[in-house]
Amino acid sequence: MLKIYGLKNCDTCKKATKWLNAENITYEFFDIRNPAPNEDELKNWLNQIGDKILINRRSTSWRNLTEDQKNSNTDSAFLSLIIDNTTLIKRPVFVKNGQISVGFNAKNTDNITKML
Repeated sequence: MLKIYGLKNCDTCKKATKWLNAENITYEFFDIRNPAPNEDELKNWLNQIGDKILINRRSTSWRNLTEDQKNSNTDSAFLSLIIDNTTLIKRPVFVKNGQISVGFNAKNTDNITKML
């Protein structure tokens, strides 16, 4: 089954779930904060797509970080950041059978349907 990690009040997550419902695609929704994805999941996401895609550098959470935190240059540093601040993760995150797609717009609906 397709898993979606996001926030219920996130406009992009709402658009994504609305689209999934319209397409009759079954999914399971997980709040990115509670319960947060575990460390192994986050590590896998970072390994697959990297911090440039996974971390939302336009978010309030990102702007509230120190310059040292923002200038992290290792996967372990970014992993620690997103474990402590899961709202840094760009939303929604779609996961199925080890595949991952991040964000939602008209262009990546093809990526999502390919995962199914």
